[in-house]
Amino acid sequence: MRIGVVLASLFALAQPAFALSCMAPDIARDYQQAAQSDDTYIVVKGNLFFDETELPDRIDQRTSRARDSVDVEGWLAGFSLAKNGFTRRFERDVILRVSCLGPWCGGTVKGEHLAFLKQEDHQWIMQINPCPGMTYATPTAEQEQTALACFRGEGCQVK
Repeated sequence: MRIGVVLASLFALAQPAFALSCMAPDIARDYQQAAQSDDTYIVVKGNLFFDETELPDRIDQRTSRARDSVDVEGWLAGFSLAKNGFTRRFERDVILRVSCLGPWCGGTVKGEHLAFLKQEDHQWIMQINPCPGMTYATPTAEQEQTALACFRGEGCQVK
């Protein structure tokens, strides 16, 4: 019996440990990434509405494979960033592009967000990745101020 327990323990320890390693999200880094991209981005703060059941489930890596990405239709009502703050009215359909990396998929909830929206054709894409960034649920006043400082060119320091 002891040998069975020892063998089972050794087998469990020999299994590979899978973990997703992400950098801490940073508004300034996201702003710089968007500004240096060839794509068109806007920064919007507002309330996001979508069907949360459309989000891909976080899956068990032993039994399933995740898709690369899932597009979920949503609506964002708020304001886009201008030199005097979040003052330009923004009420539009958005596509939540939820990407997966192995068994990990991005996720979010309804409610207030600060997001870097990427324009593709005539649609605005909100990127939801397994590693956080580009979209911030319940943004803090500090995050809003950092986005504004970056927009104004007043010191966009990555932490």
